[in-house]
Amino acid sequence: MIDLTGKNALVTGIANNRSIAWGIAQQLHQAGANLGITYLPDDKGRFEKKVWEVVEPIKPSLFLPCNVEDDAQIQSVFTAIGEKWDKLDILIHCLAFADKDGLSGDFSSSPRQTFSKALDISAYSLVALSGAAKPLMTQGGSIVTLSYLGGVRVIPNYNVMGIAKAALEMNVRYLASELGPLNVRVNGISAGPIRTLASSAVGGILDMIHHVEKTAPLRRTVTQTEVGNTAAFLCSDLASGITGQVLYVDSGYSIMGM
Repeated sequence: MIDLTGKNALVTGIANNRSIAWGIAQQLHQAGANLGITYLPDDKGRFEKKVWEVVEPIKPSLFLPCNVEDDAQIQSVFTAIGEKWDKLDILIHCLAFADKDGLSGDFSSSPRQTFSKALDISAYSLVALSGAAKPLMTQGGSIVTLSYLGGVRVIPNYNVMGIAKAALEMNVRYLASELGPLNVRVNGISAGPIRTLASSAVGGILDMIHHVEKTAPLRRTVTQTEVGNTAAFLCSDLASGITGQVLYVDSGYSIMGM
């Protein structure tokens, strides 16, 4: 049984109850972790209200706004963590975004601004959050991010997000090398397609899911809970020797040639 009692965990990227980040948060909570949650702030407070309605049952001890395009907001989050908790043990990075004009059509026609924004939010944010978390991980820790097969293979209607995921996976390796001497482990989970708010922006997502269900060795796609269980494992002492890796949680789909 995974035991995260006494561990402080920050989870980013929950949008609604279908979010993979929510699946991870639930499993960390079940394992006994003390949770902090961030949400994307907006002028009308809609996201704050929506995310709070989702996470209220697990009673997070911190609930903080964080737009990762704003360095001041990132710093504010970790200042609040330092004031509330004596340390941070776990950072869960579940953040990705690309404008629709960067997901379809000719890849060579990807707008520069769309490309840059996708890399900033989806890949650089892991670097920024890890750098801010580093001083608080005084007793070691675990950082986990979410990737997808489109970071290593061409996936229809993924385009610039595939490049962002490729960068994200390389960030995992460089951060693992830097933070390893501090006993901070950095890993990624490459999950199979799950119907979420983020994935709904990818054209043909339902066709992708059905294809996985027919092709993957387990003849199904994966669930939020399965990804959450893997994240909880990576954050626990059971995974103490694992860092710099991207674990595939995809019902085996990634091994198939056709």
